[in-house]
Amino acid sequence: MKALTNRQKEMVNIIDDDACGSNWRDWKWQIRHSVKDLDTFEELLGTKLSDEEREKFKKVTEKFPMSVTPYYMSLIDTEDMHNDPVFKQAFPAMSEMTLQKCEMSDPLSEDKDSPVEGITHRYPDRVLFLVSNVCSMYCRHCTRKRRVGDVDFIPDRTVMRKGIDYIKETPQVRDVLLSGGDPFMLDNDLLDWVLSELHKIEHVEVIRIGTRMPVVLPYRINDGLIDVLKKYPPIWINTHFNHPREITSSSRQALKKLADAGIPLGNQSVLLAGVNDCPRIMKALVHKLVANRVRPYYLYQCDLSEGLSHFRTPVGKGIEIMESLIGHTSGFAVPTYVIDAPGGGGKIPVTPNYLVSWSTNKVVLRNYEGVITTYKEPDSYEPWFCNRECGDCKLTLKLEDASEHKCVGIGKLLSDHDKTISLVPENNSRHERRD
Repeated sequence: MKALTNRQKEMVNIIDDDACGSNWRDWKWQIRHSVKDLDTFEELLGTKLSDEEREKFKKVTEKFPMSVTPYYMSLIDTEDMHNDPVFKQAFPAMSEMTLQKCEMSDPLSEDKDSPVEGITHRYPDRVLFLVSNVCSMYCRHCTRKRRVGDVDFIPDRTVMRKGIDYIKETPQVRDVLLSGGDPFMLDNDLLDWVLSELHKIEHVEVIRIGTRMPVVLPYRINDGLIDVLKKYPPIWINTHFNHPREITSSSRQALKKLADAGIPLGNQSVLLAGVNDCPRIMKALVHKLVANRVRPYYLYQCDLSEGLSHFRTPVGKGIEIMESLIGHTSGFAVPTYVIDAPGGGGKIPVTPNYLVSWSTNKVVLRNYEGVITTYKEPDSYEPWFCNRECGDCKLTLKLEDASEHKCVGIGKLLSDHDKTISLVPENNSRHERRD
C-alpha cells in the first residue's frame, strides 16, 4: 500500500477526529477547501493522470472550471475511477469541448423569460427566483454551465429586492422556486431575510427551494439552517440525487433533519449516459429515496446545453427505464420522465403508451405486464356546456374551505367552539311559559 501524502494524512486525520470536533463537518470549511486544481485532486486521491489527460484537463477547465467538495470527492471509487458515477459528475472530461450545432448556452431561454434581474417567469402562476450564482461544486452536467465559475456573484439585498418586488406586484404568482446556483450557499441571515420577505406576500402560497447540498455537501443541512426553514411554512425542497452511491450516512442524516422538520422532500434526477442510464440503477435509486422520505419527482432528459452531448441518451432509454418502474414498484416511487423543451417550452411528460386504441364507447389498454384489457365508456354522457357564465353554473363553485362549525345534535354540545349547553325540543311547554 502506498504511503499517504501530507495532504492525504491531513484529510484522514480530519475525518478520524470528527467525533472530537474537527472541521470536516463544517460546511464552510468544506467550501474553503473545495478542490479546484488537478495537483490537489491527484494528491488527495492518491492517483496520477497521464500527461495527455493533464493537458485535456487544462483545456476543459479554461472554459468550464472544476470545483468539488472534499466530501463529494471522498465518495469516488479510486479502484475504478474512470467508470465511477461520482467521478463522472465531478471531474472535467474532454467531451465537454465537443459542441454540437443543436447545443445552446441557454437552451431553456431562461434569460429571455426574465422580466427583471433574477426572475424567470414562464408558467402563469409560478416564477423561478435565482438568488445565487454559486454552487458548492460544479456538476459537469449542469444545464446552467453558462453561469459556472461566476464565484463572486451572490446578489445583494438591493438586487434581490427587484425580484421580490416583481413577485409582490404580480398577484397571479402563488409559487416561488428559489434556485441558482444553490440557494443554500446563502448564509442563514440572508436566506432568512429572503424567505421572510416572500412569506409576507399574501398571494405567495408555496416557497420551493432547489438544492444539491444533501448530495454534495450534506453538512450544510445543520440545526441553524433547519431553524430558519421551520419559520416559513410551507416550504418544499427538491434535491438532486442521480445515483444510489450518492446516498450515504451523511446524506441520510441531512434528509432526516429536513423531513423531521416537516419539510416535504422531492428529488429531480437527470438521465446521464454512463452514470444512471440503467433500469436497475434507477430502481435502486428511487427505492433508497423513498426509504429516506424523498419523493422521486422528475427524471429529466439531459438538456441541450453546451458540452453535454456525451451525457445525453436517446429518449428511448428513458422510456425503457420508465417501463421498468411503472407497475414494478410503488406508484409514489415513480418519477415523471420529462423533456424540458428547448426555447422555453417547459416540461413535457414522456411516458410509455398504455392506451392501445379507442372507439366511440370503448378504450383498449395494456398494463405493465403486457395484459390487454378494455374499459367501457358511458353510452350516454351529457357534458356540462360551459359558456363561461359561472353564475349560472350547476357545478359546486364554492371553492373556499368548508366550515367545520355547523355541528348539530350531540356533536354541537361536544364541540368547544359552540356556546350551546343544552338542546330543547320544539314546543316545550315549560319554555313557552317563560316567554
